[in-house]
Amino acid sequence: MDLANADTWGSAIYFWIVPAVIADAIFPPVPSEMLVITGGALSADGRANVFLVAVLAALASWLGDLMVFQLFKRRLSHVLDRWSWGRRFHSGVHLAIAKAGRSSTYGAIIGIRFIPGGRLAATAAAGIANVSTRGFSFCAALGGALWAAWSVGLGYVTGSATRLPFWASSLIGVVLGLAIGAVVGVIVTRRRGSPSPVDDPDEELDF
Repeated sequence: MDLANADTWGSAIYFWIVPAVIADAIFPPVPSEMLVITGGALSADGRANVFLVAVLAALASWLGDLMVFQLFKRRLSHVLDRWSWGRRFHSGVHLAIAKAGRSSTYGAIIGIRFIPGGRLAATAAAGIANVSTRGFSFCAALGGALWAAWSVGLGYVTGSATRLPFWASSLIGVVLGLAIGAVVGVIVTRRRGSPSPVDDPDEELDF
């Protein structure tokens, strides 16, 4: 597989987006954002369909969020403690929640995903707080759609503006996305609203 060949990526991008974005819900280091931005850059080059890339990214984001939410809402996360990677996952959740700061529950579900690790923190915290499944599902779908549109659009605009090879446009888009997304995410997490489990010192985060 020639990783520098746009034709190779154009035919494979659809198959990689869904598993990568779902996996990113549990393991934030998975570079799903870069993959989605790459899909946008390939679309600008005529190698992929920009709408299909966005739909797949949004759908995968929603499915991954629901999986993690139900895991914590139903208090099933202790099952993962049987494996060392599961214990590392719990440690990562604690760290992600600690870094996410104070925010309203629904605002966090929608907006905090723009901060690295924020998607996992907001989803786990919502499950711990017993947020209604319908409310979470709606906010996760809206947040996933906004994130997908932003990431794909960033790759598409960067690719169209620079006319560089798709991988170079993707790297530029990732840098811009991290910088701008972090600012937006910080603004969202500083807003006051309905209480979140991170805000309540009496809430026991029992994993």
